Amino acid sequence: MSIEKITMPQLGESVTEGTISKWLVSVGDSINKYDPLAEVMTDKVNAEVPSSFSGVIKELIADEGQTIEVGEVICTIEIEGGVAIDSSKELEETTEEKNTGKDSVAEHAQSARYSPAVLKLSQKHGIELSQVNGSGRGGRITRKDLLKIIESGNIPTSSTKKQATTNEIPKKEIDVNLSNTMKKQEPQPVQVPTIPGDIEIPVSGVRKAIAGNMLRSKHEIPHAWTMMEVDVTNLVQYRDSIKTEFKQREGFNLTYFAFFVKAVAQALKEFPMINSMWAGDKIVQKKEVNISIAVAKDDALFVPVIKNADEKTIKGIAKEIMELAQKVRTGSLKSEDMQGGTFTVNNTGSFGSVQSMGIINYPQAAILQVESIIKRPVVMDHGMIAVRDMVNLCMSLDHRVLDGLICGRFLQRVKDILENTSKEHTTIY
Repeated sequence: MSIEKITMPQLGESVTEGTISKWLVSVGDSINKYDPLAEVMTDKVNAEVPSSFSGVIKELIADEGQTIEVGEVICTIEIEGGVAIDSSKELEETTEEKNTGKDSVAEHAQSARYSPAVLKLSQKHGIELSQVNGSGRGGRITRKDLLKIIESGNIPTSSTKKQATTNEIPKKEIDVNLSNTMKKQEPQPVQVPTIPGDIEIPVSGVRKAIAGNMLRSKHEIPHAWTMMEVDVTNLVQYRDSIKTEFKQREGFNLTYFAFFVKAVAQALKEFPMINSMWAGDKIVQKKEVNISIAVAKDDALFVPVIKNADEKTIKGIAKEIMELAQKVRTGSLKSEDMQGGTFTVNNTGSFGSVQSMGIINYPQAAILQVESIIKRPVVMDHGMIAVRDMVNLCMSLDHRVLDGLICGRFLQRVKDILENTSKEHTTIY
Protein backbone atom coordinates (compact mmCIF):
# COMPACT_ATOMS: atom_id res chain seq x y z
CA MET A 1 0.00 0.00 0.00
CA SER A 2 1.13 3.54 -0.71
CA ILE A 3 -0.36 7.02 -0.61
CA GLU A 4 -0.15 9.04 -3.83
CA LYS A 5 -0.90 12.73 -4.27
CA ILE A 6 -3.02 14.41 -6.95
CA THR A 7 -2.01 18.00 -7.64
CA MET A 8 -3.74 20.93 -9.31
CA PRO A 9 -2.82 20.63 -13.02
CA GLN A 10 -1.95 23.56 -15.26
CA LEU A 11 -4.93 24.16 -17.52
CA GLY A 12 -3.20 26.49 -19.94
CA GLU A 13 0.07 28.24 -20.53
CA SER A 14 -0.73 31.35 -18.48
CA VAL A 15 -2.94 29.69 -15.85
CA THR A 16 -1.42 29.68 -12.37
CA GLU A 17 -4.37 28.52 -10.25
CA GLY A 18 -7.74 26.77 -10.39
CA THR A 19 -10.88 26.60 -8.26
CA ILE A 20 -12.48 23.34 -7.18
CA SER A 21 -16.06 23.94 -8.26
CA LYS A 22 -17.29 20.44 -7.40
CA TRP A 23 -15.87 17.18 -6.06
CA LEU A 24 -17.09 14.15 -8.01
CA VAL A 25 -15.77 11.67 -5.39
CA SER A 26 -15.82 11.29 -1.61
CA VAL A 27 -13.40 9.86 0.92
CA GLY A 28 -13.55 6.05 0.79
CA ASP A 29 -14.69 5.85 -2.84
CA SER A 30 -12.95 3.26 -5.01
CA ILE A 31 -11.90 4.79 -8.29
CA ASN A 32 -10.16 3.66 -11.45
CA LYS A 33 -7.34 5.31 -13.31
CA TYR A 34 -8.64 8.18 -15.50
CA ASP A 35 -11.91 8.49 -13.51
CA PRO A 36 -12.85 12.18 -13.04
CA LEU A 37 -12.11 13.38 -9.51
CA ALA A 38 -13.27 17.00 -9.53
CA GLU A 39 -14.57 19.79 -11.71
CA VAL A 40 -12.05 22.64 -11.84
CA MET A 41 -12.74 26.19 -13.00
CA THR A 42 -10.20 28.81 -14.09
CA ASP A 43 -10.53 32.17 -15.81
CA LYS A 44 -10.02 30.39 -19.12
CA VAL A 45 -11.64 26.96 -18.96
CA ASN A 46 -13.78 24.51 -16.99
CA ALA A 47 -12.50 20.92 -16.95
CA GLU A 48 -12.42 17.67 -15.01
CA VAL A 49 -9.30 16.46 -13.17
CA PRO A 50 -8.68 12.75 -13.97
CA SER A 51 -7.22 10.30 -11.49
CA SER A 52 -3.63 9.25 -12.05
CA PHE A 53 -4.18 5.97 -10.21
CA SER A 54 -6.62 3.21 -9.37
CA GLY A 55 -7.30 3.02 -5.64
CA VAL A 56 -9.33 4.46 -2.78
CA ILE A 57 -9.79 8.16 -2.02
CA LYS A 58 -7.90 8.78 1.22
CA GLU A 59 -8.33 12.54 1.77
CA LEU A 60 -9.87 15.54 0.02
CA ILE A 61 -7.46 18.31 0.93
CA ALA A 62 -9.09 21.15 -1.03
CA ASP A 63 -12.63 22.30 -0.32
CA GLU A 64 -15.27 23.08 -2.93
CA GLY A 65 -14.95 26.74 -3.87
CA GLN A 66 -11.30 26.87 -2.77
CA THR A 67 -8.72 28.28 -5.18
CA ILE A 68 -5.51 26.23 -5.40
CA GLU A 69 -2.23 27.12 -7.10
CA VAL A 70 -0.91 24.87 -9.85
CA GLY A 71 1.15 22.05 -8.36
CA GLU A 72 -0.48 22.10 -4.92
CA VAL A 73 -2.00 18.87 -3.61
CA ILE A 74 -5.80 18.65 -3.85
CA CYS A 75 -6.35 15.04 -2.68
CA THR A 76 -4.59 11.77 -1.86
CA ILE A 77 -5.27 8.21 -3.07
CA GLU A 78 -4.32 4.91 -1.41
CA ILE A 79 -3.12 2.43 -4.01
CA GLU A 80 -1.71 -1.08 -4.09
CA GLY A 81 0.62 -0.36 -6.97
CA GLY A 82 0.70 0.96 -10.50
CA VAL A 83 2.39 3.56 -12.63
CA ALA A 84 1.42 7.19 -12.30
CA ILE A 85 0.44 9.37 -15.22
CA ASP A 86 1.06 13.07 -15.60
CA SER A 87 -2.39 14.46 -14.73
CA SER A 88 -1.41 17.95 -15.92
CA LYS A 89 -0.56 16.62 -19.33
CA GLU A 90 -3.74 14.53 -19.45
CA LEU A 91 -5.92 17.51 -18.61
CA GLU A 92 -4.17 19.84 -21.04
CA GLU A 93 -4.88 17.39 -23.83
CA THR A 94 -8.54 17.22 -22.80
CA THR A 95 -8.82 21.00 -22.55
CA GLU A 96 -7.20 21.63 -25.91
CA GLU A 97 -9.33 18.83 -27.45
CA LYS A 98 -6.34 17.02 -28.94
CA ASN A 99 -6.97 13.68 -30.63
CA THR A 100 -4.13 11.15 -30.79
CA GLY A 101 -5.99 9.02 -33.34
CA LYS A 102 -5.10 5.85 -31.42
CA ASP A 103 -8.41 4.36 -30.32
CA SER A 104 -8.48 1.33 -28.06
CA VAL A 105 -10.99 -0.64 -26.06
CA ALA A 106 -9.86 1.11 -22.89
CA GLU A 107 -10.34 4.53 -24.47
CA HIS A 108 -13.85 3.63 -25.65
CA ALA A 109 -14.71 2.45 -22.18
CA GLN A 110 -13.50 5.81 -20.85
CA SER A 111 -15.75 7.66 -23.30
CA ALA A 112 -18.76 5.78 -21.88
CA ARG A 113 -18.24 7.35 -18.46
CA TYR A 114 -20.43 10.42 -18.73
CA SER A 115 -20.28 13.35 -16.32
CA PRO A 116 -23.48 14.46 -14.52
CA ALA A 117 -23.62 17.60 -16.69
CA VAL A 118 -23.47 15.51 -19.88
CA LEU A 119 -26.15 13.10 -18.65
CA LYS A 120 -28.44 15.95 -17.65
CA LEU A 121 -28.13 17.71 -21.01
CA SER A 122 -28.58 14.50 -23.00
CA GLN A 123 -31.72 13.55 -21.08
CA LYS A 124 -33.22 17.02 -21.43
CA HIS A 125 -32.71 17.22 -25.20
CA GLY A 126 -33.18 13.50 -26.02
CA ILE A 127 -29.61 13.02 -27.26
CA GLU A 128 -28.49 9.42 -27.80
CA LEU A 129 -24.99 9.52 -26.27
CA SER A 130 -23.86 6.31 -27.95
CA GLN A 131 -24.14 8.16 -31.27
CA VAL A 132 -22.07 11.19 -30.26
CA ASN A 133 -18.36 11.44 -31.08
CA GLY A 134 -16.64 13.03 -28.09
CA SER A 135 -13.77 15.50 -28.39
CA GLY A 136 -12.34 14.74 -24.95
CA ARG A 137 -9.49 12.36 -24.06
CA GLY A 138 -10.12 8.92 -25.50
CA GLY A 139 -13.32 10.11 -27.14
CA ARG A 140 -14.92 11.23 -23.87
CA ILE A 141 -18.09 13.26 -24.47
CA THR A 142 -17.94 16.73 -22.96
CA ARG A 143 -20.67 19.27 -22.21
CA LYS A 144 -19.21 21.42 -24.97
CA ASP A 145 -19.82 18.61 -27.49
CA LEU A 146 -23.52 18.47 -26.57
CA LEU A 147 -23.94 22.25 -26.66
CA LYS A 148 -22.55 22.27 -30.23
CA ILE A 149 -25.06 19.57 -31.22
CA ILE A 150 -27.95 21.42 -29.60
CA GLU A 151 -26.98 24.68 -31.34
CA SER A 152 -26.80 22.87 -34.71
CA GLY A 153 -30.27 21.38 -34.29
CA ASN A 154 -29.13 17.96 -35.53
CA ILE A 155 -30.03 15.88 -32.48
CA PRO A 156 -28.94 12.22 -32.74
CA THR A 157 -31.67 9.97 -31.33
CA SER A 158 -31.97 6.25 -30.75
CA SER A 159 -33.37 5.91 -34.28
CA THR A 160 -30.26 7.46 -35.84
CA LYS A 161 -27.94 4.89 -37.40
CA LYS A 162 -24.33 4.97 -36.35
CA GLN A 163 -21.62 3.19 -38.32
CA ALA A 164 -20.06 0.41 -36.25
CA THR A 165 -16.30 0.24 -35.82
CA THR A 166 -14.04 -2.73 -35.13
CA ASN A 167 -13.14 -1.32 -31.72
CA GLU A 168 -16.75 -0.73 -30.57
CA ILE A 169 -17.51 -1.91 -27.03
CA PRO A 170 -20.57 -4.15 -26.54
CA LYS A 171 -23.59 -2.17 -25.28
CA LYS A 172 -23.84 -4.35 -22.18
CA GLU A 173 -20.31 -3.39 -21.12
CA ILE A 174 -21.01 0.31 -21.71
CA ASP A 175 -24.22 0.10 -19.65
CA VAL A 176 -22.26 -1.42 -16.76
CA ASN A 177 -19.59 1.29 -16.94
CA LEU A 178 -22.24 4.01 -17.12
CA SER A 179 -24.14 2.57 -14.17
CA ASN A 180 -20.99 2.37 -12.04
CA THR A 181 -19.98 5.91 -12.97
CA MET A 182 -23.40 7.32 -12.11
CA LYS A 183 -23.26 5.67 -8.71
CA LYS A 184 -19.85 7.20 -8.01
CA GLN A 185 -20.86 10.66 -9.17
CA GLU A 186 -24.13 11.00 -7.27
CA PRO A 187 -24.12 14.35 -5.40
CA GLN A 188 -22.82 13.96 -1.87
CA PRO A 189 -24.32 15.83 1.11
CA VAL A 190 -22.53 19.11 1.81
CA GLN A 191 -20.53 18.87 5.04
CA VAL A 192 -21.05 22.04 7.11
CA PRO A 193 -19.29 22.24 10.50
CA THR A 194 -21.65 22.92 13.41
CA ILE A 195 -21.22 23.96 17.03
CA PRO A 196 -23.60 23.72 20.01
CA GLY A 197 -26.43 26.19 19.52
CA ASP A 198 -26.56 25.88 15.73
CA ILE A 199 -30.00 24.94 14.43
CA GLU A 200 -30.30 22.38 11.62
CA ILE A 201 -33.39 22.90 9.48
CA PRO A 202 -34.37 20.00 7.19
CA VAL A 203 -34.77 21.03 3.55
CA SER A 204 -38.39 20.61 2.50
CA GLY A 205 -39.52 19.28 -0.85
CA VAL A 206 -40.65 22.76 -1.86
CA ARG A 207 -37.27 24.27 -0.96
CA LYS A 208 -35.49 21.51 -2.92
CA ALA A 209 -37.67 22.23 -5.94
CA ILE A 210 -36.98 25.97 -5.68
CA ALA A 211 -33.24 25.31 -5.38
CA GLY A 212 -33.28 22.97 -8.36
CA ASN A 213 -35.16 25.42 -10.58
CA MET A 214 -32.98 28.36 -9.61
CA LEU A 215 -29.79 26.35 -10.16
CA ARG A 216 -31.00 25.17 -13.54
CA SER A 217 -31.91 28.71 -14.55
CA LYS A 218 -28.49 30.12 -13.61
CA HIS A 219 -26.59 27.21 -15.19
CA GLU A 220 -28.46 27.12 -18.49
CA ILE A 221 -29.61 30.69 -19.09
CA PRO A 222 -27.09 33.45 -19.94
CA HIS A 223 -28.59 36.23 -17.82
CA ALA A 224 -28.34 39.90 -18.75
CA TRP A 225 -29.82 42.84 -16.86
CA THR A 226 -31.30 46.27 -17.56
CA MET A 227 -33.13 48.87 -15.46
CA MET A 228 -35.41 51.82 -16.16
CA GLU A 229 -36.60 54.61 -13.86
CA VAL A 230 -40.30 55.50 -14.00
CA ASP A 231 -42.22 58.50 -12.65
CA VAL A 232 -45.48 57.07 -11.22
CA THR A 233 -46.67 60.19 -9.42
CA ASN A 234 -49.96 60.34 -11.36
CA LEU A 235 -50.55 56.61 -10.84
CA VAL A 236 -50.04 56.94 -7.08
CA GLN A 237 -52.40 59.90 -6.86
CA TYR A 238 -55.07 58.09 -8.88
CA ARG A 239 -54.90 54.88 -6.88
CA ASP A 240 -54.83 56.70 -3.52
CA SER A 241 -57.89 58.74 -4.49
CA ILE A 242 -60.05 55.66 -5.16
CA LYS A 243 -58.62 52.95 -2.88
CA THR A 244 -61.06 53.51 0.01
CA GLU A 245 -64.16 53.52 -2.19
CA PHE A 246 -62.83 50.51 -4.09
CA LYS A 247 -62.31 48.50 -0.89
CA GLN A 248 -65.83 49.28 0.33
CA ARG A 249 -67.39 48.32 -3.00
CA GLU A 250 -65.31 45.26 -3.94
CA GLY A 251 -64.21 43.91 -0.57
CA PHE A 252 -60.51 43.73 -1.35
CA ASN A 253 -57.59 46.14 -1.76
CA LEU A 254 -56.60 47.87 -4.99
CA THR A 255 -52.81 47.56 -4.90
CA TYR A 256 -50.20 49.38 -6.94
CA PHE A 257 -48.96 45.99 -8.14
CA ALA A 258 -52.16 45.40 -10.14
CA PHE A 259 -51.40 48.50 -12.24
CA PHE A 260 -47.88 47.23 -12.96
CA VAL A 261 -49.08 43.76 -13.98
CA LYS A 262 -51.67 45.27 -16.32
CA ALA A 263 -49.06 47.55 -17.92
CA VAL A 264 -46.69 44.62 -18.45
CA ALA A 265 -49.46 42.46 -19.95
CA GLN A 266 -50.37 45.22 -22.40
CA ALA A 267 -46.74 45.75 -23.42
CA LEU A 268 -46.24 41.98 -23.93
CA LYS A 269 -49.01 41.99 -26.54
CA GLU A 270 -47.19 44.76 -28.39
CA PHE A 271 -43.78 43.09 -28.00
CA PRO A 272 -44.57 39.35 -28.28
CA MET A 273 -40.90 38.37 -28.58
CA ILE A 274 -40.52 39.11 -24.86
CA ASN A 275 -43.24 36.51 -24.28
CA SER A 276 -41.01 33.71 -25.62
CA MET A 277 -39.08 30.64 -24.47
CA TRP A 278 -35.83 28.97 -25.56
CA ALA A 279 -36.38 25.42 -26.89
CA GLY A 280 -32.89 24.35 -27.98
CA ASP A 281 -33.21 24.36 -31.78
CA LYS A 282 -35.97 26.98 -31.85
CA ILE A 283 -37.58 29.86 -29.96
CA VAL A 284 -41.24 29.45 -29.02
CA GLN A 285 -43.23 32.68 -29.02
CA LYS A 286 -46.24 32.11 -26.76
CA LYS A 287 -49.69 33.24 -27.86
CA GLU A 288 -51.21 33.55 -24.38
CA VAL A 289 -50.00 36.22 -21.97
CA ASN A 290 -49.87 34.40 -18.64
CA ILE A 291 -48.17 36.43 -15.91
CA SER A 292 -46.39 34.55 -13.13
CA ILE A 293 -46.23 36.43 -9.83
CA ALA A 294 -43.98 35.57 -6.90
CA VAL A 295 -45.75 35.00 -3.57
CA ALA A 296 -43.67 34.23 -0.46
CA LYS A 297 -44.78 32.13 2.50
CA ASP A 298 -42.42 31.77 5.46
CA ASP A 299 -39.51 29.72 4.04
CA ALA A 300 -40.96 29.00 0.60
CA LEU A 301 -41.62 30.93 -2.60
CA PHE A 302 -44.53 30.11 -4.90
CA VAL A 303 -45.11 31.43 -8.41
CA PRO A 304 -48.82 31.23 -9.27
CA VAL A 305 -50.03 32.40 -12.67
CA ILE A 306 -52.55 35.00 -13.79
CA LYS A 307 -53.89 33.45 -17.01
CA ASN A 308 -54.65 35.69 -20.00
CA ALA A 309 -53.68 38.79 -18.03
CA ASP A 310 -53.91 40.96 -21.16
CA GLU A 311 -57.66 40.30 -21.32
CA LYS A 312 -58.31 41.26 -17.69
CA THR A 313 -59.06 44.69 -16.23
CA ILE A 314 -57.01 46.22 -13.43
CA LYS A 315 -59.80 45.24 -11.05
CA GLY A 316 -59.76 41.65 -12.36
CA ILE A 317 -56.00 41.42 -11.95
CA ALA A 318 -56.18 42.88 -8.41
CA LYS A 319 -58.80 40.29 -7.46
CA GLU A 320 -56.78 37.40 -8.89
CA ILE A 321 -53.62 38.58 -7.10
CA MET A 322 -55.59 38.60 -3.84
CA GLU A 323 -57.08 35.14 -4.46
CA LEU A 324 -53.75 33.55 -5.41
CA ALA A 325 -52.00 35.08 -2.41
CA GLN A 326 -54.77 33.75 -0.16
CA LYS A 327 -54.37 30.26 -1.64
CA VAL A 328 -50.65 30.38 -0.85
CA ARG A 329 -51.25 31.46 2.74
CA THR A 330 -53.90 28.79 3.34
CA GLY A 331 -52.01 26.02 1.59
CA SER A 332 -54.77 25.50 -0.98
CA LEU A 333 -52.71 26.43 -4.05
CA LYS A 334 -52.93 23.69 -6.70
CA SER A 335 -50.32 22.66 -9.25
CA GLU A 336 -52.46 23.97 -12.11
CA ASP A 337 -52.38 27.41 -10.45
CA MET A 338 -48.62 27.52 -11.10
CA GLN A 339 -48.58 26.18 -14.66
CA GLY A 340 -48.49 27.95 -18.01
CA GLY A 341 -46.64 31.13 -17.04
CA THR A 342 -44.96 32.96 -19.92
CA PHE A 343 -43.45 35.99 -18.12
CA THR A 344 -42.83 36.78 -14.44
CA VAL A 345 -43.45 40.03 -12.56
CA ASN A 346 -41.99 40.11 -9.04
CA ASN A 347 -43.11 42.69 -6.46
CA THR A 348 -39.72 43.08 -4.74
CA GLY A 349 -40.71 46.58 -3.67
CA SER A 350 -43.13 45.09 -1.13
CA PHE A 351 -40.22 44.53 1.27
CA GLY A 352 -38.35 47.76 0.57
CA SER A 353 -36.02 46.79 -2.27
CA VAL A 354 -35.03 49.58 -4.67
CA GLN A 355 -32.82 47.60 -7.05
CA SER A 356 -32.42 43.87 -7.67
CA MET A 357 -31.45 41.32 -10.30
CA GLY A 358 -33.98 38.50 -10.46
CA ILE A 359 -33.25 34.93 -11.55
CA ILE A 360 -35.37 34.06 -14.58
CA ASN A 361 -38.24 31.64 -13.99
CA TYR A 362 -37.14 28.75 -16.24
CA PRO A 363 -37.98 28.29 -19.14
CA GLN A 364 -39.28 31.84 -19.55
CA ALA A 365 -37.09 34.43 -21.28
CA ALA A 366 -37.36 37.29 -18.78
CA ILE A 367 -38.46 38.48 -15.35
CA LEU A 368 -39.36 42.01 -14.23
CA GLN A 369 -38.71 43.22 -10.68
CA VAL A 370 -40.99 46.06 -9.55
CA GLU A 371 -39.12 47.95 -6.83
CA SER A 372 -40.30 50.28 -4.06
CA ILE A 373 -42.02 53.53 -4.96
CA ILE A 374 -39.83 56.24 -3.41
CA LYS A 375 -40.38 59.99 -3.20
CA ARG A 376 -37.33 61.73 -4.65
CA PRO A 377 -36.40 65.19 -5.92
CA VAL A 378 -36.46 65.17 -9.71
CA VAL A 379 -35.34 67.79 -12.21
CA MET A 380 -38.40 68.67 -14.31
CA ASP A 381 -38.81 70.74 -17.44
CA HIS A 382 -37.16 74.19 -17.48
CA GLY A 383 -34.78 73.10 -14.69
CA MET A 384 -37.42 73.07 -11.94
CA ILE A 385 -37.03 70.55 -9.11
CA ALA A 386 -40.06 68.70 -7.74
CA VAL A 387 -40.67 65.79 -5.38
CA ARG A 388 -42.00 62.86 -7.43
CA ASP A 389 -42.97 59.24 -6.81
CA MET A 390 -40.28 57.21 -8.60
CA VAL A 391 -39.88 53.47 -9.11
CA ASN A 392 -37.16 51.31 -10.69
CA LEU A 393 -38.13 48.51 -13.07
CA CYS A 394 -35.33 45.91 -13.15
CA MET A 395 -35.41 43.31 -15.92
CA SER A 396 -33.39 40.10 -16.23
CA LEU A 397 -33.36 38.58 -19.71
CA ASP A 398 -32.25 35.40 -21.44
CA HIS A 399 -29.62 36.66 -23.88
CA ARG A 400 -30.13 33.62 -26.13
CA VAL A 401 -33.67 34.83 -26.86
CA LEU A 402 -33.61 38.58 -26.26
CA ASP A 403 -31.26 41.47 -26.94
CA GLY A 404 -30.93 44.83 -25.21
CA LEU A 405 -32.68 46.74 -28.01
CA ILE A 406 -36.02 44.95 -27.84
CA CYS A 407 -35.93 44.82 -24.04
CA GLY A 408 -35.23 48.55 -23.93
CA ARG A 409 -38.20 49.23 -26.18
CA PHE A 410 -40.40 46.94 -24.11
CA LEU A 411 -39.44 48.68 -20.86
CA GLN A 412 -39.96 52.08 -22.49
CA ARG A 413 -43.48 51.02 -23.44
CA VAL A 414 -44.20 49.85 -19.87
CA LYS A 415 -42.84 53.18 -18.65
CA ASP A 416 -45.11 55.12 -21.03
CA ILE A 417 -48.20 53.21 -19.88
CA LEU A 418 -47.43 53.73 -16.20
CA GLU A 419 -46.52 57.41 -16.52
CA ASN A 420 -49.79 58.04 -18.38
CA THR A 421 -51.94 56.22 -15.83
CA SER A 422 -54.33 58.74 -14.30
CA LYS A 423 -58.01 59.36 -13.55
CA GLU A 424 -58.45 60.99 -16.97
CA HIS A 425 -56.78 58.26 -19.04
CA THR A 426 -57.25 55.00 -17.12
CA THR A 427 -60.18 52.88 -16.00
CA ILE A 428 -59.86 50.07 -13.50
CA TYR A 429 -63.04 48.32 -14.74
